[in-house]
Amino acid sequence: MARIAESELIINQDGSIFHLHILPEDLADIVVVCGDPGRVSLIASFFDKGSIEVEKESREFRTITGKYHGRRITVLSTGIGTDNIDIVMTELDALANIDFNTREPKKEKKRLTILRIGTCGCVQPDIPLGGYIFSEVSIGCDGLLNWYAGRDDIALKDIEAAFISHMEWKKSLPAPYFVKASDKLTDLFKESTYRGMTISAPGFYGPQGRSVRLELTFPDFVQKLESFKYQDMRVTNIEMESSALAGLAALLGHDAGTICCVIANRHRKESQPDYGPLMSDMIRMILDKLIQL
Repeated sequence: MARIAESELIINQDGSIFHLHILPEDLADIVVVCGDPGRVSLIASFFDKGSIEVEKESREFRTITGKYHGRRITVLSTGIGTDNIDIVMTELDALANIDFNTREPKKEKKRLTILRIGTCGCVQPDIPLGGYIFSEVSIGCDGLLNWYAGRDDIALKDIEAAFISHMEWKKSLPAPYFVKASDKLTDLFKESTYRGMTISAPGFYGPQGRSVRLELTFPDFVQKLESFKYQDMRVTNIEMESSALAGLAALLGHDAGTICCVIANRHRKESQPDYGPLMSDMIRMILDKLIQL
């Protein structure tokens, strides 16, 4: 196997991976990721008393590894956006599947389980504030996955074509890609969540159809999303990371998915800014499910 050059995989002097600043032994096989570094402490507060063994921080990437009901779990913040997911997924896979001494891929590949916990805005009127949406299918509007060979092997090409036609997609924008979450995680959470087809937007304002002072390319973006249907699937919600997570996991051979708590309904013009209790209930439900794997 080819040795990976130092310029391509940067390892810090202490043996940790470049951005995350964690060691291979710091990483559990189950990884919960979230955007907000502050949410790492909230998730880890559910861990068994005295079980935290790793607590490290670098930039927006904060990591805690401990145990929940005896099961080892890593919690990691990614920051906002699919560009950060590109960093996180690549480095998590390297920690699991690259020998840092030889800089060569390991012969035996480890399959991580990676679940993102987040918040979202819903575009369907029947999904309530506080509902949990599992992103069974994610739609990347950022173009990230298009930089990787194998993109077409995991993409849902028929839905992509239907979506581009329905939305009258602008050629000046990155080509959208559709990817599925892990079947294992889809099955695990199907009784506890709404079935989702999720837009991952490359921004919070214009790319999600919000106008403050600038005019939009897609002034009717949310309305078009709401009306798009493919067979028995419909667009349910908008967030900013799920497509890159699902797509890169599929390419790298990991199980990944996203569950978001609905804190805004774009159709009904409603929001729930005080969503702390809702998140706590969702976190406990997710941890209880993950330790069943």
